[in-house]
Amino acid sequence: MDEDGEFAIPLQSEVLTIWQQVESYLDGLMQPGWRLWQVLIVLGLVAVAYLLRRVVAEVMTRWMRGQTGRPKWQLRSLVILRNRLGLIFFAVLAWATYLLMQELTWPSRSYLVGLAATIGTAWMVVSFIARLIRNPFLRKIVSWGLWIYVTLFYLGIWDEAREALDLLALEFGEVRLSVLGILTAIVVIGVLFFVARFVSQTTAARIQRNEDISPSMRVLVVKMLQTVLYAGAFFIGLKAVGFDLTGLAVLSGAIGVGLGFGLQKVVSNLVSGVIILLDKSIKPGDVISLGETFGWVTTLTARYVSITTRDGKEYLIPNEDLITGQVVNWSHSNSFVRLDIFFGTAYGDDPHVVRRVAIEAAAGAKRVLSLRPPVCHIVGFGDSSVDYILRFWISDPTEGLTNIRGNVYLALWDAFQANGISIPFPQREVKILEGADGAPAAIGPDDGPA
Repeated sequence: MDEDGEFAIPLQSEVLTIWQQVESYLDGLMQPGWRLWQVLIVLGLVAVAYLLRRVVAEVMTRWMRGQTGRPKWQLRSLVILRNRLGLIFFAVLAWATYLLMQELTWPSRSYLVGLAATIGTAWMVVSFIARLIRNPFLRKIVSWGLWIYVTLFYLGIWDEAREALDLLALEFGEVRLSVLGILTAIVVIGVLFFVARFVSQTTAARIQRNEDISPSMRVLVVKMLQTVLYAGAFFIGLKAVGFDLTGLAVLSGAIGVGLGFGLQKVVSNLVSGVIILLDKSIKPGDVISLGETFGWVTTLTARYVSITTRDGKEYLIPNEDLITGQVVNWSHSNSFVRLDIFFGTAYGDDPHVVRRVAIEAAAGAKRVLSLRPPVCHIVGFGDSSVDYILRFWISDPTEGLTNIRGNVYLALWDAFQANGISIPFPQREVKILEGADGAPAAIGPDDGPA
């Protein structure tokens, strides 16, 4: 609008035209005759549909509570259907009444009933289609926008309403933002987002099933595909309704400055995430250790890596920490992991026999690899025992490390008991020496084997 308010008169004229049409239409409906009867019939159908919806919805809810064994998508579809029973009943009743009136009376005496049936059916279709949009806010905007559009379209006043909404606008230099343009952009972008989401999910499912692509590259390709599709849907939606995209260049420059000063960590994590995906240093399914955290990688996102530990805890590690810190990847190039356990036996036991028994015991434990057989070596002579190290390999670190160590220790215990090999523990013997005056003179330790 300029300083003289040039568009105020056209806008008032359009609004006045719409109001006069609505007022004339309502006056005609209130006149005694078949128009009024049709209005009353439509209101009666609305009441009947509401009552049927309440009764059937309660019965349907009780029935669904007992369907615990059904897949989630089926139960979700039933819930969507239940929530739209009112529109479904109204559309069915309105069309049935319209067809019946067409047979029993003049076609002109059922025109409003047919119009109500058409609008009700359009509302029902819009309600089901809008449910495909996952974002609740965007779904409501698209639903209400399409409901208003189909109502005005079938009532025959859409052209006047469109001109009125287009006149209601703000201008910033060469940029003009009208209410019609904004509403159209929201609806178009919502529809394009749904298409982008459908294409993204379908393509991502195929990429994830492709065994020729490494897991990390699958994640990277899916993320890039989602970014391109959603960004393309957004800009195409703006362009489709006539928005000038040149102004976004200034906005993107301002966002770049803001990122440089205030979002350094966020950008660092984003870049680190791309590097991790490209160099394949960490991928879904890997078993890694970072500080005190040990677990396997479940998901890779743009900002963090999700690690699930054996006790069910899920740690969200920023991508930057994985790039700058020391990470142990137990399954980077392969899944083979070597484990060491230490034990000691008494000096009276033959070391050759001990080594053979220990190797046989470890080889018999579940998950210990036979293609890389265990080895046992003497590592020292202790105060109370001959000390050994037992080394063995596994190929499934995701199944846990503590449990396999425990199983091998238990196998050693059973094998030593069966072969008479003893595991010593320190003993201390205290001797009290009598002094000249009868008081204890000294206390000395004397360690010996068990």
